[in-house]
Amino acid sequence: MLFSKPKEIIGLDIGSSSIKLVELKEEKAGYRLQNLALAPLPPEAIVDGALMDSVTIIDAIKDLMAQGKTKTKNVATSVSGHSVIVKKITLPFMTDAELEESIQWESERYIPFDINDVNIDFQILGSDVENPEVMEVILVAAKKDIINDYVAVVMEAGLNPIIIDVDAFALENMLAINYDLEKGEVIAIANVGASVTSINILKNNVSAFTRDLFKGGNQITEEIQRQLHIDFDEAERVKVGSKIDGTWQPVVQKVLKEASESLAAEIGSSLDFFQSSSTYEKISKLYLGGGGSKIKEFDILLQQQIGVPVEVINPFKKI
Repeated sequence: MLFSKPKEIIGLDIGSSSIKLVELKEEKAGYRLQNLALAPLPPEAIVDGALMDSVTIIDAIKDLMAQGKTKTKNVATSVSGHSVIVKKITLPFMTDAELEESIQWESERYIPFDINDVNIDFQILGSDVENPEVMEVILVAAKKDIINDYVAVVMEAGLNPIIIDVDAFALENMLAINYDLEKGEVIAIANVGASVTSINILKNNVSAFTRDLFKGGNQITEEIQRQLHIDFDEAERVKVGSKIDGTWQPVVQKVLKEASESLAAEIGSSLDFFQSSSTYEKISKLYLGGGGSKIKEFDILLQQQIGVPVEVINPFKKI
C-alpha cells in the first residue's frame, strides 16, 4: 500500500523472530548497501503477524536505529498473516479512476471481513487475453487494526512510516532487482519465516497467486527443543547446523527430516493447487528465502518434494 515514495527510505522487516533494518543508496550502477542491522525478538512478541508485545518491538526498533547509525527517518515495512488478504480477481474493463470509485463495493464479494474494518488497495494487471472486455486485478485488503498497530510501533520508535506493503510483494520487488527472469517464465517464491511461510507465484514479474502458510521455522525449533530438552536458543542453533553432541545426532536428523518434510509438503500442496487451477505453464523454479532457508539441507529436500529446481535467494546478489 504505497502512500508516497521519498528519496531516502529505510526498510524495516518486522518478523516473528527478529526485526531487520536495511538502507540502500541508489546509484548509476544500481544499489549500494548503506546500513544493515538485526535485533532478535522473544518468541511471543509477534504471533501470526499480530503485534503482541509493542513495548519490546519499539525497543528493538530503537536498538536497530542505534546499531545502523542512520539519520533517515522514513520507513517502508510490510505485513502478512490472517488479517491480510490478496486475491486476483476479474472485473469488467474500466479505468483506474472508475475502479477507484467502485472498488469498495466490488471488494465485498471477495473479502471475508467487514469492508469498514479494512484498508483496500489494488493494481490493474491488464485485460484478459481470452476476453478483452474484462481485466485482471490484484486486490489487497488488510485489517485496519493491524495496519494501525504497525504504524504505531514505528512512530513510537521515532520514525515515519511511509510505505506499508505486503510481505509477498516486498519479496517480489527484491527478486526483480537481483535476478534476471525470463519473459513469460513462471516462478515461485517461498519465504520461510519463523511462524509464517509466504508463497508468491509470478509470471512476467507479476503476482498470479499468493498464500500464507501458518507454519515456519519455529515449529521445527520447538520440536528439537522438546526432543532434546534444551532451550529455544540452543535448539535454533542446532536447526541451522551447529555442532552437537554425538548422542543427539540421530534424534536431530530424524526431527529435522520429519519437520522439514511436513513443511515442504505444505509448500508443494500450494504449488499443486496453483497448477491445477490455472492455465499457466509449469513453474520453472522456486526461490527460497527467509530464515527457514538456512535449515540444513532444506533446499535439497524441498526440491525433491516438489520436483522443481530450488535456489536459495541472495538478496544482495546485485547490491
